[in-house]
Amino acid sequence: MGFDDSVLICDTVDPLLNKILDDNGLKVSYEPEITPEQILEKITNFNIVIVRSRTTITKEMIDKADNCKIIARVGVGLDNIDLEAAKAKNIRVINAVEGAMNAVAELVIGLMFTLARNVKVGDMGIRNNEWPKKEMLGTELKGKYLGIIGLGNIGKRLGRLARALNMNIIGFDVMPIDEEFAKEVGLMKADLDTLLQSADYVSIHVPLLDSTYHLIDAKKMSTMKKTARIINTSRGGVVDEDALYDAIKSGNLGGAALDVFEKEPAPGHKLSELKNVILTPHAGAQTKEAQSLAANVIAEKIVQILRGVI
Repeated sequence: MGFDDSVLICDTVDPLLNKILDDNGLKVSYEPEITPEQILEKITNFNIVIVRSRTTITKEMIDKADNCKIIARVGVGLDNIDLEAAKAKNIRVINAVEGAMNAVAELVIGLMFTLARNVKVGDMGIRNNEWPKKEMLGTELKGKYLGIIGLGNIGKRLGRLARALNMNIIGFDVMPIDEEFAKEVGLMKADLDTLLQSADYVSIHVPLLDSTYHLIDAKKMSTMKKTARIINTSRGGVVDEDALYDAIKSGNLGGAALDVFEKEPAPGHKLSELKNVILTPHAGAQTKEAQSLAANVIAEKIVQILRGVI
């Protein structure tokens, strides 16, 4: 049985999403370059609104979304959707955390390798007609301590990959940690302060909330090993970027890799001045596999909701 609902897709998504919705009879309007002003004009005409990270769905938009049933994020975080406004209007908000799980975890592993082996130094040196072999003296990941802050789906996937590299895993979460997972990877549970003091690498996987804003600040960084590296693929506001810059520039922290920033986009960020920092443009889920999986997950969730199954 098909549906008559209308769908507005505000960002670039895998074609699979459009196909599944179309196959189920939904009327899809695909507008990946739509502006906030245009959304305000059109949103009242749609029953379902789909976004990724480019588009922010504000309270003003939701107030005009009189016919909206579902707002979907083809991704993990929901900080670009006003959840309180949606709840007040009885609009269901869904995401696709399953889609990005492996892609983000693999990116973290790649960033750790890049930092550990000073790949940026070697690459830039050769581009500048140099041969910086001595400067590329690095370290191995084997035997190092990886602190994972937040042990949801992505944090657990990262733990499994890191364990396969014979890293030691330290974990912290405000939620109860899966005991079977902890046993599987030999996880050492710790409070946040102990994790930061002990880890050679710290990878962050928590949502941006009032309680996590600048969770890793200057005071927390001052307790870390001077050789430690921070990897953030969660949300930019979780790490105090000014404090991070100061800590690395002064030699009190070994380096960092950021895929997310407090203000995005962030071209020319001052952290780019530092050679032991890797910066990527919020690309954690930017794999063909992750985009296809996330599109499939969101499409199926929408269909199931319309059928009254979930």
